[in-house]
Amino acid sequence: MDAITIVRITIFLGLCVSLLLLEACWPKHNRAIPRSQRWPANFAILALGQVLTRLLLPLSGVGLAWYLHAQGWGLGNWLSLHPLVWGVVCILLLDALIYWQHRLFHRIPWLWRLHRVHHVDQDFDVSLALRFHPIEIVLSQLLKLAAIALLGAPALAVVVFEMLLNGMAMFNHANLALPERLERWLRYLVVTPDMHRIHHSQRPDEHHRNFGFSLSCWDRLFASYCHAPLEGQQGIQFGLKNWPDSRDNQRLLGLLLLPFRKR
Repeated sequence: MDAITIVRITIFLGLCVSLLLLEACWPKHNRAIPRSQRWPANFAILALGQVLTRLLLPLSGVGLAWYLHAQGWGLGNWLSLHPLVWGVVCILLLDALIYWQHRLFHRIPWLWRLHRVHHVDQDFDVSLALRFHPIEIVLSQLLKLAAIALLGAPALAVVVFEMLLNGMAMFNHANLALPERLERWLRYLVVTPDMHRIHHSQRPDEHHRNFGFSLSCWDRLFASYCHAPLEGQQGIQFGLKNWPDSRDNQRLLGLLLLPFRKR
């Protein structure tokens, strides 16, 4: 395991534990389901997805970026931009890519079948940021690798982007009650928990909104922004109406089989 991977894992675990503690101290909602019934499957599917990705796609985004730089391939290696400028541009473009990827996973039926594993959870906390079907994780990694190759993104930009993506995903899924003024100002720049919580509403006109993970500008720019839920933050019902069986979406096997069921 290289030094970059160790640093990334350390930061990831530190952020995850910190946010879990913060949401325990200042929760926005009362829990609908005990942690013991949700966390084992949510963390297990993350581990399984990471193992599958490593087996199928052993070359990481950072490793690909280093290789492309050495070979002189990719758009960034053909442009005469300052590396720092190009790095910032790549981070912004990759974040926009994740926005559109997320939007397409809601739009295309077979991709939605995979993505609904993330949406059937009937509660909302940091562990939900880790709950994606392993096939979706692999497809997402393939898309990111293709974008990194096309852009010729600097390795440092890829590291920063992936750390921001992971950190912001955990932050905006946190069951955390931010001070109203802080939340309002943060939302001008980044996706806050109040903003993303709307995306997990059972109402289709709400869970097909607010697709951003890091920067909030994409939803405003591409007309998918929802400022507030119809029933207010405390009135949000999480999950999907056509998947009411909580036992089915709180077990690892149930989550793995969920995309292949007709409901």
